[in-house]
Amino acid sequence: SAFGALGHWRAGNVHLRTALTFGVVAMVGGFSGARLAQFVPGPVQLLLFSLVMLLAAVSMLRGTRAGAAVGSSSLTTVPSLPLATTIPLALGVGVLTGVVGVGGGFLIVPALVHFARLPMRAAVGTSLLVITMNAAAGTIGYLGQVTLPYTLLLPFTGVAVIGILVGTGAAQRVPQQTLRRAFAVLLLLVATFILYQNRSVFGSASTQARSPITDATPE
Repeated sequence: SAFGALGHWRAGNVHLRTALTFGVVAMVGGFSGARLAQFVPGPVQLLLFSLVMLLAAVSMLRGTRAGAAVGSSSLTTVPSLPLATTIPLALGVGVLTGVVGVGGGFLIVPALVHFARLPMRAAVGTSLLVITMNAAAGTIGYLGQVTLPYTLLLPFTGVAVIGILVGTGAAQRVPQQTLRRAFAVLLLLVATFILYQNRSVFGSASTQARSPITDATPE
């Protein structure tokens, strides 16, 4: 995300005031969410992740079909979000990010498009800076709770950096409405795949919740 934010910054696609304000508040939420995650069962985390992703996808698709504006063509004319909107929005995104363990881009991009009225490219670039800040806070919140698999993490990150550099370059040539539509479709596909892949987990959790307790310990 940091590499992507740098590339978008050079291309003029980062609304710095929005990123810093949103990012700082989201960091607080991300750290808090990471601490709360230990009390949330795995199936619930997956369900939250998938449902919120589906809602974000539907929101983006509805805006595209309705011909909604994709924001101002110049970032200098885009006002910063008022604090009364920024604080609850960023705090909610941060907490959810920490709980479900994702960077938050699938929530931040729709929020920046709909509430901050940023163009799609600027929403992507700005979200990458927010994600960098938010993910750092969430990672710190998880320290001491989990052991990070660096043998997987380091090569995965290296390949991801290559991918994000390619994607940053491609984003400059793709029409913004196409970016928005493709983003929404990707969210739908990923959310559907996660729900399908974990259907047995959700089923077993539901069965456990309905089964009576028969092994009570006598006093």
